[in-house]
Amino acid sequence: MTKENSHTPIRYPSDLSDEEWAIIEAILNELEPYKTGRPRKMDLREMLNAMFYLNKTGCPWRY
Repeated sequence: MTKENSHTPIRYPSDLSDEEWAIIEAILNELEPYKTGRPRKMDLREMLNAMFYLNKTGCPWRY
């Protein structure tokens, strides 16, 4: 979420719990950061939650 859009997001059963996120975040922080490209504007946890939601519900990424 961006600072402009800081309202409380809707939580789904497919969302990562705090415990699950702590494990994944530790693994992602060990990876070497990108050397080029744009800085992230979106929260990585919310991006993963979106991908898990799409995978769980079977809805297409794009129509």
